[in-house]
Amino acid sequence: MGRYAIDLHVNGECHRASVDATRTLLDTLREDLVLTGAKRGCGHGVCGSCTVLRDGQPIRSCLTLALMATGCELTTIESEDETMVLLKQCFVECGAVQCGFCIPGMIIAATALLREIPSPNRSQIRDGLAGHLCRCTGYVKIIDAVALAAQRLHPKQVSS
Repeated sequence: MGRYAIDLHVNGECHRASVDATRTLLDTLREDLVLTGAKRGCGHGVCGSCTVLRDGQPIRSCLTLALMATGCELTTIESEDETMVLLKQCFVECGAVQCGFCIPGMIIAATALLREIPSPNRSQIRDGLAGHLCRCTGYVKIIDAVALAAQRLHPKQVSS
């Protein structure tokens, strides 16, 4: 198999990479672009630790070929996106960060959720984080952090 030159738009910057047809987006981000926020967890798309946004939608970068990201806008946890920065602060304030391995994927998923549903209730937050596994916590503080971020983003809207 040959190599392919691709242009990736990541966090507002353009990057050129040369990849094999079977190279995953996760490997390209971590090894070629040295963006190590997306974590290699299960490698099967089950745990969510490798989640990034592709054109605003959460995807599992361990299951996505780098070639499939050409021409797309990618957002990783390293982004300075306003919602993501606020979520990071809220996760710390609420004590939702423990070992930190799952947190990048959860924050990425929460960013997508808050863009789709600005003031989600706790059930909607749980649904938005479904498929993201954390071995350190019972998820309560994570849900609290997303709810706090939603409240700060939209203080006049109240969710139940």
